[in-house]
Amino acid sequence: MKILYCASEALPFAMSGGLGDVAGSLPKALCSKENEVAVVLPMYGTIPASLRDDFEFVTDFTVSVGWRSQYCGVFKTLHNGVTYYFIDNEYYFKRDTLYGFYDDGERFAFFSRAIIDMLIHIDFTPDIIHTNDWQTALVSVYLNLYYRHIEKLALIKTVFTIHNIQYQGKYGYEMLTETLSINELNCHVIDLDNCVNFMKGALEEADKITTVSPTYAQEIKDPWFAHGLDGVLRDKEYKTCGILNGIDYDNYNPEIDPILTANYSKKAFKKGKEACKQALCESFNINYESAPIIGIVTRLVGHKGVDLIRHEARRLLSEGFQLVILGNGEAEYEDFFNQLCSEYPGDVGVYIGFKPDLAHIVYAGADIFLMPSKSEPCGLAQMVALRYGAIPVVRETGGLADSITDSGDGTGNGFTFKTYNGDDMFDACLRAKEAYENKTYWNVLVKRALSSDFSWKKSAESYIALYNELYISK
Repeated sequence: MKILYCASEALPFAMSGGLGDVAGSLPKALCSKENEVAVVLPMYGTIPASLRDDFEFVTDFTVSVGWRSQYCGVFKTLHNGVTYYFIDNEYYFKRDTLYGFYDDGERFAFFSRAIIDMLIHIDFTPDIIHTNDWQTALVSVYLNLYYRHIEKLALIKTVFTIHNIQYQGKYGYEMLTETLSINELNCHVIDLDNCVNFMKGALEEADKITTVSPTYAQEIKDPWFAHGLDGVLRDKEYKTCGILNGIDYDNYNPEIDPILTANYSKKAFKKGKEACKQALCESFNINYESAPIIGIVTRLVGHKGVDLIRHEARRLLSEGFQLVILGNGEAEYEDFFNQLCSEYPGDVGVYIGFKPDLAHIVYAGADIFLMPSKSEPCGLAQMVALRYGAIPVVRETGGLADSITDSGDGTGNGFTFKTYNGDDMFDACLRAKEAYENKTYWNVLVKRALSSDFSWKKSAESYIALYNELYISK
């Protein structure tokens, strides 16, 4: 089976969040299942020159963007057994960052249409096109509205994955003719609440809809989680399912990770974990003590539960915890953690920004990993934490509920709480501290964490089963 995986980012070429991690690892897992897999990405100006040197020019053509015809070049390269295609247009993609521009709607409308036009010009015809989030949501819309008459594209099936429903690609009606070339007869496909909604178009037109965890697939039928799309999703429930994300066990491997001060495995981890804890303390300028270190690697935004951390931080410190925070986001949270660091020198370490290498140091050195998210479609950090033997404390939502089970009965892999409440989060942290102080039990927990399997193997099999269902129906 031939699969084209469409994304706006993917490691190692471009990444701003979890989508880049998934798009950089899932296609490799699918490819290992004897499928022919290709990935298509924008050719961003931020792609490292060391990677661009291996790009091969394939072809060029023009793409309709409203009343304009825009140049499109196609390049390709092979990475980890997967063919990557890159859509080139310097006006749209040669910029300092991936997103956040006034014309993002136009940029990714171009990208979506260019993906389909590309298939007419190259020798790869997929059986399945798998699109992700609002940036590629228009692929299935354009395919169904304007390209099904082309024999080469007539039988292609489409899958759309919601990674975060909060970001939908909402724009004014002027986009319809000015940019999207969608006429009044078809505008209902992407019309929602008096605006153009890219994601709504994919929900209408894709053959299958997936989310990144089973719990999230249920949650987004509720108005509290759905950001206005709950009605559409309830209507499309018949074609929707949740498949839990995985992580790349080659990229995250404490046995061989070159970033770590010491490597370790589930068979022998005590000395290695302790050496990594000492290195974490040195990296964040905190005292190396016997106290449990809570690690936090996150975007500092409201839905990540940062309000709860802010509310309870001083109480946690008074109970003998140390805190390490890595991330950036809203100024009010950045300022708070910087202030906290100055108030509690030696017990709080903060790095505002994101360094992948430093994240590995946090995962390996922290005793406890805190994720009190208000909403979390899947979450990958809790899986990475387990991979490195840091015990997660999470709120039971989305993929956190699907991947972390409470250790209260002696069988779980972390500590959980249900309500979005500071006292409940604090209580879960205290239970983790009690376990930490029982060294025999804590070592059992760490070994259990290191033995957890959240590789892509099981998830890839679920995606392949979904693709096969569509392939058979062609």
